[in-house]
Amino acid sequence: MANTVLVLISVVAAAFLAIILAPLRYPEWIPPRWFRISADMVVMNATIYTSDPSLPFAQAMAVRDGRILRVGSYSSIKGLIGHGTSQLNLNGKVVVPGFIDSHVHLLFGGLQMAQVLLRGIKSREEFVRLVQEALRGKDVGEWILGGQWNNDNWGGDLPLSSWIDSITPDNPVWLSRTDGHMGLANSLALKIAGISNRTSDPVGGTIMKNLDGDPSGLLVDSAMKLVLAVIPEVSVKERRDALLRASKYAVSRGVTTVVDMGRFFPGASVHHVWHDFSDVYQWADSSGKMLIRVCLFFPLQTWSRLVDLIQGKGKVFSKWMHFGGVKAFADGSLGSNSALFYEICFHITQQATKTLRDILMKISASTLISTAYDNDPHNYGLQVTDMIWLQNATMHADKCRLQVAIHAIGDKANDILLDMYSNVASYNGLRDRRFRIEHCQHLVPESPKRFGKQLVIASVQPDHLLDDAEPAEKKLGIVRAQSGSYLFKSLFDSNATVAFGSDWPVADINPLGAIRTAIHRVPPGWENAWIPSERTTLDEAMKASTISAAYAAFLDKDLGSLSKAKYADFVVLPANSWDEFLENLPDIVLATYVNGNQVYP
Repeated sequence: MANTVLVLISVVAAAFLAIILAPLRYPEWIPPRWFRISADMVVMNATIYTSDPSLPFAQAMAVRDGRILRVGSYSSIKGLIGHGTSQLNLNGKVVVPGFIDSHVHLLFGGLQMAQVLLRGIKSREEFVRLVQEALRGKDVGEWILGGQWNNDNWGGDLPLSSWIDSITPDNPVWLSRTDGHMGLANSLALKIAGISNRTSDPVGGTIMKNLDGDPSGLLVDSAMKLVLAVIPEVSVKERRDALLRASKYAVSRGVTTVVDMGRFFPGASVHHVWHDFSDVYQWADSSGKMLIRVCLFFPLQTWSRLVDLIQGKGKVFSKWMHFGGVKAFADGSLGSNSALFYEICFHITQQATKTLRDILMKISASTLISTAYDNDPHNYGLQVTDMIWLQNATMHADKCRLQVAIHAIGDKANDILLDMYSNVASYNGLRDRRFRIEHCQHLVPESPKRFGKQLVIASVQPDHLLDDAEPAEKKLGIVRAQSGSYLFKSLFDSNATVAFGSDWPVADINPLGAIRTAIHRVPPGWENAWIPSERTTLDEAMKASTISAAYAAFLDKDLGSLSKAKYADFVVLPANSWDEFLENLPDIVLATYVNGNQVYP
């Protein structure tokens, strides 16, 4: 009798084990109904681009508890349909992973949506008119804030405080340039900040002055802190509203995750990001207000504080919030003439002979070698951070296993960071650190290979080239601009990890637009591509917006591809086949899902 019982137990155990292991040996296997796990939702009859090289395309996908249960053919999925399973029949529509924007300033963008918006204006008159309209309903002494102006849109002349002083005698004004590295203050704001003709330039910044030596109203990079320090802090309610406003806008564009660099730029307080984390993000997370996932970066100056936080909480704060690392700046921007460039466009490598180096250094800038900023020949940009401090802080942060991301626009700034990262990695030892350089807009020809060899992430924003193409050629000269600007294809060909973003509100949150820009590189009003050799393929651009963007922020275990066990974040596009999507990239998304739940429309 005992032997019979043992035999029965063994048979049942073997059968149970066979059922459990069957899906591993036979993916198409459908379990018996009594043992079946039901999906919460099944997406079917779709063209699913997964961003997963092991299964690039699929027809169906099952979701349970916010994660992907299975992806594949419909026959492999249908067994997961149960009594409570919702079925989403897309009639062939294209589905892609939720887009990841690798570089945004989320709350800053949300705040600007409620301020003076100067994006796209093309004249001084329009500039003044919009400021005057913003005065309606404002009390005496109340600040007028806003920005996103781009002087290249009206011929290049920079705005002056005199443009708006007569209409704003009782209200201080601060309006930031689209790149965030320059701003215009009216005379009242300058007075409140204590800026006069006797005020010296701070380290890493410039107070622009007229021919008489008086401040013009324009402050560049670190000089902006003089005005920013006297602007009243935005209320908690306004910042919370900004998060909700920005998140709704993001999902309307198909963005389900952002890497948030915070309200931190040259001249800004290092404390804003920490206040936003405690006052806004923790509030939204605990109260169920989060719509998108955020990966938060904090100022490098506060690296030790972030180490303490991660030791207590871990890098994954919740399914909505991750701690990314620390952010710093090496230079300014091209638009503000503060990106740091080499004095000559030849990159004199250490391998060059001394004779060749001496000859090149003696050649006049008026011959074949072009200087940085043709319109400002003695300016090569700004080094906005002390490099000794930057390397030491990076060394400490990296040793504590924090990811480091540093802003660099000019070719010299990028090479300085590549050298610095190499030194830090050698000193602290080999590991998976994923150093990042944010923007990487202008590089010397050898630099893309260095990104690939050193495994440095190139976090780029394709739509910036739409604004920069014409100004870059005017400022840098055609030869220099076309040989080293926005070298996306060179970075891909060098096996560098490239992550796409927007830098919103500098450029719009628009991943489909960024993908189109990377593929075609045709600025507004142009008939032909700018530097056509640097155009990317659709697959390269899609991966830079999904799985590579996730990898660039250590999020690839949970996000970036439509793969089993990852979060069910996906976007439905208005294309009926992949070929149609390739031939005619859409401008809109039909629907956005986060955790398998529809969040847009």
